[in-house]
Parts: sequence; C-alpha cells; structure tokens
Amino acid sequence: MSNIPPTPAGLRGAVDLSSLVNRGTASPQPPAPASAAAAAPGGPGGAAAGVSDALVVPSLVVDVTDQTFQDVIELSMQVPVIVDLWAEWCGPCKQLSPVLERLAQEYDGRIVLAKVDVDANPQLTQAFQAQSIPTVAAVIGGRPLGLFVGALPEAEVRDVIEQVLQAAAQNGIAGRVQVAGGAPDADAEPEPEPLPPHHQAAYDAIEQGDYTTAIAEYRTAIAQDPHDRMAVAGLAQVSLLDRLQGATADELRAAAAAAPTDPAAQLGVADLDISGGHVEDAFGRLLDVFPTVHGAEREAVRARLVEYFELVGADDPRVVAARRRLATLLY
Repeated sequence: MSNIPPTPAGLRGAVDLSSLVNRGTASPQPPAPASAAAAAPGGPGGAAAGVSDALVVPSLVVDVTDQTFQDVIELSMQVPVIVDLWAEWCGPCKQLSPVLERLAQEYDGRIVLAKVDVDANPQLTQAFQAQSIPTVAAVIGGRPLGLFVGALPEAEVRDVIEQVLQAAAQNGIAGRVQVAGGAPDADAEPEPEPLPPHHQAAYDAIEQGDYTTAIAEYRTAIAQDPHDRMAVAGLAQVSLLDRLQGATADELRAAAAAAPTDPAAQLGVADLDISGGHVEDAFGRLLDVFPTVHGAEREAVRARLVEYFELVGADDPRVVAARRRLATLLY
C-alpha cells in the first residue's frame, strides 16, 4: 500500500482522469495523505469504539457524495472504509466494483465500501488525486490511505483489504458495524448475475494482460449478439489498451507533430488523448483530419471516432456534439 494514489502511467485496466478532476466550482484542499501507522490510538482520529458500541448502517455498500463524505470520516473511526472512485462509462470500473461489493459483504461489518461517482463528485475526485479510475483508497480513523489504481484480480484485492484491516487494528480501529434489519443485510444489492461466458473470458484475459484474447472474446460475443452494448464498449476499451501497449507518449506526440497530415500518426496521438481523459482534444483532432482523407483512411478515422463514442458514452454532451459534427462532415 502507498500513502498517495499511484500515478496512471503504465497502469493496466485504468482510465486516466487527469483532465477531468477540476470540473467542480469549489475545490477543497486535498486531505493530507498519511500512513496508517501515523494515526496512533488516542491521537488524531482516536481509538475506535468497541464492537459493543457498533454503529448501525443501512448497508455495507454506500454511495457517497461531496456533500455526504463527512459521514465516511465519522464511520472510519470505527471501521476502515474502502473508497471506490468509479464512473458509469469506465470499463475497468465495471470489472472491479462487483469484486469490491462482494468482499464488503463477505467481511460482514469489518469494512464498509463507499462508492464515489467521479462524474458527479469532482471535489472528492480531486481530494483523492484520482487521475485514473478505478482508484481505490481507504479511510482509517479519518485519515486517507492510497491503495491501488486499476482493476485487480479478486485475490489481490482481498490481500489489500487484509493489509488495511491489519493497519487499522494497529491503530485502534477494530470495530464492526451492524446493518439495519440484521443479517443478512436487508438493503444489500442482490448477488450480481454471472457474466456471459465470452465476457468472463475477456475479463480473465485482461487480468493476464492478454489483450489479443480479450479482443477475440468480445468480437465473438458481438457476432453472437450485435446488440450486446457491454461487449461493444468492452471491445473499444481493450482495443485502446492494446494499441497503446508498448508505445510512449513522447513517441506518439513526436510522430504526430512531424506528420500533421498523416492520419495514422493522428490516430496514435488521439488514442493517447482519450486514454489521458482529454476527450475533446481527441475528438477535435480526428474531426479536423477527417475531411482531408479519403477511402480506407477516411473509414479508419470514422471507425476510431465511433469507438471513442462507445468509450465515453452516448449521452455525454461531448459525444453528442462530436456526432453532430461528424454527421455534417459525412453528408
């Protein structure tokens, strides 16, 4: 575990948010990162209440906002709170969040999972320095602790939670919360349905860094059901990761600068833009080059734009505007 959330460079299964964290009109000071060892019993945050003083919570998995995060701080005085920063359009988040939710139930009140939608809560996104998502942190005795970025296998996530519990216990945070209505948690979401076979195979391949196999599995799923939107979005995500594998930002930007009219070079740097959260830059770059190319190159630019639309989400206003401009250029 680290005290500061890891940087996004080279991370597998994470979507960079570096250009999206300052969208709030008011941004509080980031919480001062501190190791769990710094929160000694009786010090800032104090020791946790005993099990006999257990708090009652509506659920072991809670949605929190910029306005309600103080509740998490107070709760962390009794049990460690795992914080999952995610977004609806983020493919790796859809892989990791069910794992975190399942483990939160399994630990039966020894931890609470707090979910933060980064699109709706820019202040918390900035406070946790979430340059990529999913970002996972903990709050122990009111103090933040960076854990990891990206979608990890369940066994690794479990190991991280065990380390959090050990660190919390060393600092007097060893309580247990009770769920309103008793066990099982009356407000807990039902166990998620198993993934379709090709989706599960794709996720397993992504965990191993085998993007070629993941792409093949998603394409098979789409061939079987062309309306499988999750497979379409998953294919777009893993195709982007595959294209960026082994490339460096400096190489891609140098190639684009040296050949401003070369569609291949512009496609490469657009991938870099979209992976870094620079959505409008990526759209603008490809829409600018689109009228200058023809034939197969023109189709390649159009197809890449459509792929980006899947990544960002059809309802995003930036996608709506880009689709409108693309339609104008096409017709």
